[in-house]
Amino acid sequence: MKRLFASPFLVLVFLTGCASDPAPTEQLRLSSQAVAQARSVGATDAYEELVLAESKLSKAQEALEAGDNRKARLLGEQAELDARLAESRVLKDKREAQIDDLNRRIQRLRQLLGEAR
Repeated sequence: MKRLFASPFLVLVFLTGCASDPAPTEQLRLSSQAVAQARSVGATDAYEELVLAESKLSKAQEALEAGDNRKARLLGEQAELDARLAESRVLKDKREAQIDDLNRRIQRLRQLLGEAR
């Protein structure tokens, strides 16, 4: 009998916990910072991930204002991850450009050394 009483009680506690999602203000702050960081390293609207991050952040803020904290939190988390991915792509592209430049310089030096012989 005790087991039958415990099951509905646990379901009620679970549903109550899910219904009262706290406002994700900290998550939205982190998401905004991630977008700003991506922009600061050189991400532009040419990076699809940054466009997605800004769109999701905007939708998250709208959901927060509408009182849908769960949706706001999920969109905020997605926006943060998209912004971090955009930042990573920018840094990768910059590193690849540096490597290409170094390879061109090495090739020029090899040509100069070959001509000097």
